[in-house]
Amino acid sequence: MPQSAEKVLDHAPLFREPEYRKMLAEKKRNFERPYPDRTVTDQREFTKTWHYREINLAREALVVNPAKACQPLGAVFAAAGFERTMSFVHGSQGCVAYYRSHLSRHFKEPSSAVSSSMTEDAAVFGGLKNMVDGLANTYKLYDPKMIAVSTTCMAEVIGDDLHGFIENAKDEGAVPHDFDVPFAHTPAFVGSHVDGYDSMVKGVLENFWKGEQRTVNPGSINIIPGFDGFCVGNNRELKRLLNLMGVSYTFIQDASDQFDTPSDGEFRMYDGGTKIEDVRAALNAEATVSLQQYNTRRTLEYCKAAGQSTVSFHYPLGVKATDEFLVKVSEISGREIPEAIRLERGRLVDAMADSQSWLHGKKYAIYGDPDFVYAVARFIMETGGEPTHCLATNGTPAWEAEMKMLLASSPLGNDAQVWASKDLWAMRSLLFTEPVDLLIGNSYGKYLERDTGTPLIRLMFPIFDRHHHHRFPLMGYQGGLRVLTTILDKIFDRLDRETMQVGVTDYSYDLTR
Repeated sequence: MPQSAEKVLDHAPLFREPEYRKMLAEKKRNFERPYPDRTVTDQREFTKTWHYREINLAREALVVNPAKACQPLGAVFAAAGFERTMSFVHGSQGCVAYYRSHLSRHFKEPSSAVSSSMTEDAAVFGGLKNMVDGLANTYKLYDPKMIAVSTTCMAEVIGDDLHGFIENAKDEGAVPHDFDVPFAHTPAFVGSHVDGYDSMVKGVLENFWKGEQRTVNPGSINIIPGFDGFCVGNNRELKRLLNLMGVSYTFIQDASDQFDTPSDGEFRMYDGGTKIEDVRAALNAEATVSLQQYNTRRTLEYCKAAGQSTVSFHYPLGVKATDEFLVKVSEISGREIPEAIRLERGRLVDAMADSQSWLHGKKYAIYGDPDFVYAVARFIMETGGEPTHCLATNGTPAWEAEMKMLLASSPLGNDAQVWASKDLWAMRSLLFTEPVDLLIGNSYGKYLERDTGTPLIRLMFPIFDRHHHHRFPLMGYQGGLRVLTTILDKIFDRLDRETMQVGVTDYSYDLTR
């Protein structure tokens, strides 16, 4: 065999060795009983046709590779953005392992969350005992300031009452009566991770604000970032801008430090996050600003009911979206936008103009969360590109209508199509029948890239197969510059590959682009 102590091969080259090729071919022939190659080829080619596209897009009872995750994942991420908060998921261990691994693989950081470890007996008799024991163990072992409870499918199907269970657990001494245990019901069989995020943030605010008297602090602002795989870079960039303006603000749910801890010899189970006292004081803010409307619908309703003014955006990326965010912040806070920020805006516009000839007319397919797709489509049109396919598996009819209004605002959106509630198998049909130049989404799009040949730009959670993208911002003018550079790099890399054949295409293998 090719593997030995003297010659250690990674799995990528190892399975291309002759011995493994032979072994895998024999396995396929003897155990998989495959269809003839011609049959497989014919079926593959059929799935690239307009006829198959019509069948594919008409699907209702089957979802194939949805561009979303389940509610509890959003709740676990939300909990990570509060000071010394342990996420407690009422359900089975396997579900929680999925949430931890998803976050850890994206951020390349440990993601702490515990489970009530429900099994068959809890599914029959209810999970109260699991809740009591689990809260007691979490409180004693992990020394949190707060435990944020969410649910999985099992707990929701049998109808476990989180409020009642938590009160019973406190009565039995699992945690002190005055210990904060906010909760959110997050059934994984409906909605998506953005709904789980929304419910958990609302649950935290309700835990601290309910029954409290509000005293308005004029000009102060709460910022809710939403579920964001780029929170490390985005939150820090937004804080920089707000600090330059001198704004009084509180980030509600800030996971930027939790998912970017340093390697300095000290393990940090908890790091950063919105301080508990700041969450309490946030009731007195004049306004609450959401950076992602579809991530915070219930939370904003609660903030409005508490007496605050509210405003929401769609992931402020690019020139106009950042303009609108900063102007609104200036209006609420009474603070001027300083010259330093105005210069940053001008530099982004200059960069876009410098690269206009390479960007104009490029066609894009975009998929991901509703706010993200909206933001990227808007920025693409600012660069002179055409957002041909805009898909959000967790998109609502309201999102679809809002997207169509955005696209109708520019001639560059004339040929665009909006696909709410569709999945990545549907996107495959779209790419084969109406090809585009670039695909923007998350790591799951790499299979579309391989299948359709459409180059993938990774800008959306989760990104498993690349490292450290989340450490750099997408929001604000600096974030827009990074997105612009990422798109251009992909365009130039592809152009270089297509023009590097010596004596055939290399007359355009230019040093200067």
